[in-house]
Amino acid sequence: MLLILPVPRTPKGSLDEKNLVKSRTIHHIQHVEFVRASEMTLTRRNFLKTTSGAALAGCALWAPQVAHSQISLGDMTLDVVSDGSLNIPGSFTFGSMPRDELASILQAYDQSLDVLTPPCNVTLLRQGDRNILFDVGSGPDFQPTAGLLVESLDALGLAPEDITDVVFTHGHPDHLWGLLDDFDDPLFTEASYMIGKAEWDYWLDPNTVDAISSDRTAFAVGAKRRLETIEDNISFFKDGEEIFPGVAARASFGHTPGHMSFEIRSSSNAAMVVGDSIGNHHIALARPEWVSGSDQDGDLAATTRVNLLDQLASEQMPLIGFHINKGGMGHVEKIDDGYRFIAET
Repeated sequence: MLLILPVPRTPKGSLDEKNLVKSRTIHHIQHVEFVRASEMTLTRRNFLKTTSGAALAGCALWAPQVAHSQISLGDMTLDVVSDGSLNIPGSFTFGSMPRDELASILQAYDQSLDVLTPPCNVTLLRQGDRNILFDVGSGPDFQPTAGLLVESLDALGLAPEDITDVVFTHGHPDHLWGLLDDFDDPLFTEASYMIGKAEWDYWLDPNTVDAISSDRTAFAVGAKRRLETIEDNISFFKDGEEIFPGVAARASFGHTPGHMSFEIRSSSNAAMVVGDSIGNHHIALARPEWVSGSDQDGDLAATTRVNLLDQLASEQMPLIGFHINKGGMGHVEKIDDGYRFIAET
């Protein structure tokens, strides 16, 4: 089932942020990550005037639509709730791919080589008195076309305080930075948190900020700062563990060192939340063995992607992909030397 729910997008106010300064400018993602300091006060309006913000300022008043998909598994209901979308240079994903073959595939999908505008599909699992979010979107500080999760939840009659559990697939900004509100306090005040142990260890390691590629330094700074705010309210799991009844963690390393997917099962029916292990509906399926620049370990991520797609296609298991279009929910089908995504309708 696919419903299109228009959500009005109004410009955020120009109230000052807390005492913050620019830490690093990541032109690849067109974003500035801020860290606490006392040298200056920076407003959102001024942020949009910076080098990175100016590239996106024309999108700030964009009014997105929320694609809402839903399936039921026994006593569980899975909803896709939108956090909006991103605006990313095509080179971030396509950089090392063979240009001629890439261009023909992208043309078939009506996908630009220069710009990607992927949706951000957060998964909500409702079971009994539990409302479980898989990832929390990017919040107000990443890109002005994203950060819509609260509005999307409201369309389903839920407020942040109704969320009982938050489970992270990984620690990239568009999955984690929605953890905090405008005052740097946890947004989901009644929730408990869970993350894979390998992923937690990676982002909390003080050496990560120096070891990660320079275009992702802000990712490391932002992840560590946010995760530290919930350090006393988070638990960890490993591959294969059942984290809730009917919900098993599935290691899908490569996109990040500890990326996790989740198999949600009721009797013989199942679905898989794949996070960013399958990063889009076009090249990730058409040529899953190709290394993507969006993955931190491209070779491992490609192996993970091929294995996941093989399982999903052979078992005809529905998937929910964070950056897959048309509501992010559907099946994959084996074709020739690749796969095809078939959205739920």
